[in-house]
Amino acid sequence: MMDEELKNSVLKSGTSLVGIVCKDGIVMASDRRATAGNLILSKNTQKSVLMNDYLIVSGTGTASDIQMLQRIVSAELRLKELKSKSKPTVKEAANLFAMMSFKNIRQFSTIPSIAGTLVGGVNEDGTTELYSIEPAGSIVKVEDYDANFSSGMPFILGFLERKWKEDLTIKEGVELASEALKSSTQRDVGSGHGIDVFTITKEGIKHVIKQKIEPNFKEEK
Repeated sequence: MMDEELKNSVLKSGTSLVGIVCKDGIVMASDRRATAGNLILSKNTQKSVLMNDYLIVSGTGTASDIQMLQRIVSAELRLKELKSKSKPTVKEAANLFAMMSFKNIRQFSTIPSIAGTLVGGVNEDGTTELYSIEPAGSIVKVEDYDANFSSGMPFILGFLERKWKEDLTIKEGVELASEALKSSTQRDVGSGHGIDVFTITKEGIKHVIKQKIEPNFKEEK
């Protein structure tokens, strides 16, 4: 039987994700620190992944589960596109993530599947949508903002509760997402080392911010 301390370290995963709905699109962002318990495994992990030219996914939870979900869903979406001769909608993609998460968490395993996702994209008609799928498989269309079940969620949601507004522009959303992540990385031990920010509009998906945090030391006065 797996040692309880090791099991807890494998299952714990820290991260900061954020998705913000704006009047002219969607902003999605994430930090770069990958952890296992109290260990930092990577300082440069991009957690918001471009699935194709119209869909982006951010994940929190066990890295292997997130990656496997992304591979399977990506293949299924491509097959659906080839069969139907049209791109699946963002809602269809999100429902596929939800169905897989629901199925995986209920299969018996010594290490249960843990993967929460934010799914954002642009449909063929130019409309943009954002969905949040929690680890057990429930799905919610995001109308304002969300951080899924990332460890930085309390700090991010507390910040956005005061700052988000209905007529937010993409430019304002980018600034807000950056500040939300920076606020989280100051207090959440599972988040840090950099941020990635993406915009989703009718023109497509753009990686607008790529930043890493450089450690430095300062003399105290």
